Parts: sequence; C-alpha cells; structure tokens
Amino acid sequence: MTNWRDYGAADLPTPLAAALDAFVEHGYHGTSVRDIAARAGLSVPGLYHHYPSKQSLLQGLLELTMSDLLRRSEEALDAAGPDPVDRFDAVVESLLRFHMYRREQAFVGSTEIRSLDPEYHRVYIGHRIRQQRMVDDVVGAGVADGAFTTTAPKGAARAVATMCVGVSTWYRVDGPMSADELIAQNLQFARAIVGYVPR
Repeated sequence: MTNWRDYGAADLPTPLAAALDAFVEHGYHGTSVRDIAARAGLSVPGLYHHYPSKQSLLQGLLELTMSDLLRRSEEALDAAGPDPVDRFDAVVESLLRFHMYRREQAFVGSTEIRSLDPEYHRVYIGHRIRQQRMVDDVVGAGVADGAFTTTAPKGAARAVATMCVGVSTWYRVDGPMSADELIAQNLQFARAIVGYVPR
C-alpha cells in the first residue's frame, strides 16, 4: 500500500489521460471524441471499444479521481489516531496535497459537474458528500473536545474544504513556495477558520 502522501504521475488508462488533457484544454463540450482518440493514438472505433461515449470517458475519469481522493483521505485519518486536531490536520493536508498533485483532475471534477448525466451526477455528488462528511466529523469532534471554538462547525468545515479545493485553480509546481510550505501555511489558515485553541 502506498503512503497517502506519495504522489507520482497519475496512473490513468491512456484514453482517460487523453480525455483529461482535452477536457482541461477545451472543456467537455468543446472536446470531440475524434480529438480524444487522436491524443490516445486510437481510431474512433478503437476508443469506443474501451469507452462507448464521451460521457463514459468523463465518468470514468471522475470515478478514478474520487476513489483516489477518498482512499487517501481515509488513510490519512486512519494514520492520524484519535486526537481531533491531528485528524483535522491530516484530512486537511490530504485534501491540499490531492488538489496540488492531481490539480488537473480536480479542476475537471469541479468544473464539469454540470456536464454529467443525471444518473451519474447523483453518484458523483454522493462521493463529494462522503468527503465533506470526513471534514464535518473532524471539525465536530474538535469542537466537542474544546480544541476548536467555532460556533458554526458545519459552515467552518465547508469553508475549509472549499479552501483546499480552490488550490487546484492556482497552485503551480514552479511557484514561489514549496509544496510543504504551502501546506503548512494553509493548515494555519484552516486552523484559524475553525478557531483552533492551542493547549
């Protein structure tokens, strides 16, 4: 099992990697199946053999994205132990790292929700709710423990998650701060949002 902090290149099937590049560049509706097939080095019939529609490519990409995110968040929480502050820091760091190192996948996941068909839209939203509940639960536990002083734990948890997701829109590997420096800074921001009280 890999460490939840370890990120190499995204291990996507070739058609999904091609779809990701095209969706980032042109958006879902601006991308043709022919373009995806060309990027994947396949004929259109060859692409359809693996994925029968452009929608199935988007769904396959987002399903892999969310399963990776949820797995990493759950592993981070498991490794953190019972202390609510440690658990909060772990799930926030996991969200930050994911939205830094899987920036393009996260970007497509955030911007193309409107492009999903209704049946899969419900599934995808369910994944997002599951992730948000992890943040809700650790914030609630911190409030119950007296470590966090926010009087609006659900709103604070949503603000923290939104901050982490937003990293995918601006993070650059060659930016002025290292990944670890940005994570440390944003952990401070997240703790401030929930009203962390050092003991």
